[in-house]
Amino acid sequence: MNLSIPGEITQVLCLGAHSDDIEIGCGGTILRLAEEYPHCLFHWVVFSALGVRQEEARSAAKLFWPPAQPVLNEFPDGFMPFVGGEVKRVFEELKDKLSPDLILTHNSQDAHQDHRLVCELTWNTFRNHMILEYEIPKYDGDMGRPSVFAPLSKPVVDKKVANLISAFASQRSKSWFQSETFLALMRLRGMECNSPSGYAEAFYCRKMVL
Repeated sequence: MNLSIPGEITQVLCLGAHSDDIEIGCGGTILRLAEEYPHCLFHWVVFSALGVRQEEARSAAKLFWPPAQPVLNEFPDGFMPFVGGEVKRVFEELKDKLSPDLILTHNSQDAHQDHRLVCELTWNTFRNHMILEYEIPKYDGDMGRPSVFAPLSKPVVDKKVANLISAFASQRSKSWFQSETFLALMRLRGMECNSPSGYAEAFYCRKMVL
């Protein structure tokens, strides 16, 4: 089904294990929602933003949503399951402050252990909220069959890709971190949902109340 949320969206919580996860997984959807719901607040939380990746996370968040004031944590990349109690504390603090209309988080079947933990704690913490799980392309080849699609206009697609390449200079040396990778996945998902532009982002939805 296409992403269509009735009523006004006032708060969206965006959760990413690492500095570029949110932007890669759902950056286009954030740009689209920001256009459709101009008064919406986006809460940006990154769990591992270390060194230069911290400034990149700040810059990227502002490119996708200029008022963004991202919450940046410094948990060790790749070791989050081993400090799960500390990560859980961050979630408990979020629960006391926020009750978002929509939460964007990692896919529970993601091959990266940090991504899986963030997803697990999202569901543990926010038990009466709409949660969509985004996907991250990677060398591990863990792409699945998502069930929720957000069609994106070509200008939104181009802006997402340009923002990614611009903001995350430290990642450009990686063979997969290329505009072609991001465009290819959005084109595939756009084909699957018959998007008018040919492009879309896709999500996994474990539970939805209509």
